[in-house]
Amino acid sequence: MRTATIKRKTKETDIEVTVDLDGKGRSQIATGIGFLDHMLDLLARHSRIDITVKAVGDLHIDFHHTAEDTGIALGQAVKQALGDMKGIGRYADVHMPMDETLTRVALDISGRPFLIFKAEFGRDKVGQFDTELVQEWFQAFAMNAGVTLHVECLYGTNDHHIAESCFKGLARCLRSAVAIDERTKDEVPSTKGTLGN
Repeated sequence: MRTATIKRKTKETDIEVTVDLDGKGRSQIATGIGFLDHMLDLLARHSRIDITVKAVGDLHIDFHHTAEDTGIALGQAVKQALGDMKGIGRYADVHMPMDETLTRVALDISGRPFLIFKAEFGRDKVGQFDTELVQEWFQAFAMNAGVTLHVECLYGTNDHHIAESCFKGLARCLRSAVAIDERTKDEVPSTKGTLGN
């Protein structure tokens, strides 16, 4: 069972995340931030990873701590659930269309955390959600999942679509990269013989 539960409590947030990499895309998301709940729900649906998130944060200040810490906890949960990483596809990339928007996402479950994020938003907020927190979430996730992640919106004008295409692109990449290849199920996909160390 490739599952993991992470509990993370600070003075700013109290978060519990559970993932099942071999799930059906089910989600139970409650962060107190409607737009982030929507993004994490579609992340689960399109990655086929079961994701449960319960987060209580200092939303009376702003959404930053809750969004970032949710990315941290989810990244840690994915990394833990991957275990020794034997048999995984490791690499994936996708061009994700969302109406007028097209976003390219490429992922390497490398053990070397790195993020390139290129997306320009026309507004400061989508609803009440700060658009700058999209990059903050991806930064937190990539660093804690131990993945190399490139996200680039090639074009688009609707900020909701831009954010959604980023999350859906990550979802489709995760779906392929964490999947077990039966031909190499007993091998770590690295010439070093190890990933994540």
